[in-house]
Amino acid sequence: MGGTRPIRSRDVIPQVLKALILNKEACRTPVTRGNIFVVSLAVADLVVAIYPYPLVVTSIFRKGWNLGYLHCQISGFLMGISVIGSIFNIAGVAINRYCYICHSLKYDKLYSDKNSLFYVVLIWVLTFIAIVPNLFVGSLQYDARIYSCTFSQSVSSAYTIAVVFFFHFILPITIVTFCYLRIWILVIQVRRRVKPDNKPKLKPHDFRNFLTMFVVFVLFAVCWAPLNFIGLAVAVNPETILPRIPEWLFVGSYYMAYFNSCLNAIIYGLLNQNFRREYKRIIISICTARMFFQDSSNDGAEKFKSKPSPMLTNNNQVKVDSV
Repeated sequence: MGGTRPIRSRDVIPQVLKALILNKEACRTPVTRGNIFVVSLAVADLVVAIYPYPLVVTSIFRKGWNLGYLHCQISGFLMGISVIGSIFNIAGVAINRYCYICHSLKYDKLYSDKNSLFYVVLIWVLTFIAIVPNLFVGSLQYDARIYSCTFSQSVSSAYTIAVVFFFHFILPITIVTFCYLRIWILVIQVRRRVKPDNKPKLKPHDFRNFLTMFVVFVLFAVCWAPLNFIGLAVAVNPETILPRIPEWLFVGSYYMAYFNSCLNAIIYGLLNQNFRREYKRIIISICTARMFFQDSSNDGAEKFKSKPSPMLTNNNQVKVDSV
């Protein structure tokens, strides 16, 4: 389920930019009922940057974990919240797009403002339910190989198989695959005009949004598959499998899994014109602010240089001459 890798600014900055843009786009775009799931996904990605990552940096510099048991449990818990929350929100987005495109007549009823908010709350409630058992089975432990408190795959085989592999990977992947497969079938049928009388809600921007989230899903599955299958193998036979897993493979799977969080923002920028426009606007604003502060500091330095020294005023020169 979880682990982490050393934090890097290139991981946190794309997540922050993505959250800013998502919140702005959600307020601007009419279809906010669908965007609320994407904003929720951004929140899940940002959870790790708020608390666990700074503690990871601390453990790296101190070459070990000396922050105590409580911080270890909170860090591992929030890491699990981020991981489970991400895939649950991806599943929520897929179901929303499936209903919007394939069942457009029922969409407004199924995804009213009230129902959409309820679905998001339900996603986070299920996320907490899936993570809470970690606090009781003692599976949140510090792993020196990845400098973080994370889920230990060998503590509880039953929990690893049931929650980590099934609920975190197999079940959501199955749901999302079904939704996107049905959408792809409809897209093909519409383009081939197999159903000319069926007029689905498949506008160009709808297809681009669907394609963006489909790529996000594919990358999630690819990035998280190695770690989940390693966890399944360890859970089935910890005594035999665990010693045989090379350290480079274990650490590399964590790097690959958590690299997924910063990939999302890149995918949004590449495939979504609104995101590209907002990225440019934010970057220009940052650069403009930086240039403003640099110009202000340079003006201040020039004024300081042009100001005569107190030792060289006329009064002081007279006093010096008289002496």
